[in-house]
Amino acid sequence: MDKKLKIPKFRTENQERVFWSKANLADHFKPADFESISFPNLKPTSRPISIRLPEYLLVRLKEQANELDIPYQSLIKKYLAQGVSQK
Repeated sequence: MDKKLKIPKFRTENQERVFWSKANLADHFKPADFESISFPNLKPTSRPISIRLPEYLLVRLKEQANELDIPYQSLIKKYLAQGVSQK
């Protein structure tokens, strides 16, 4: 750390917003000062994909999803997650 960053007490959120918009953290920290962290409870980001399935398989998936009263895409994700975790 080059020099200590003094963070004032803010009365409003707007004051804090202005402070952080003007503060140059590069003057106070080096990349080595930071440590890697993870947030395991955050919802993972999803990305749409395109997959070709035989018609009969898609029909069966939709029927099963209907019986379970869940969207068929959710059922497919569930099956994929189970398959990957069984490795």
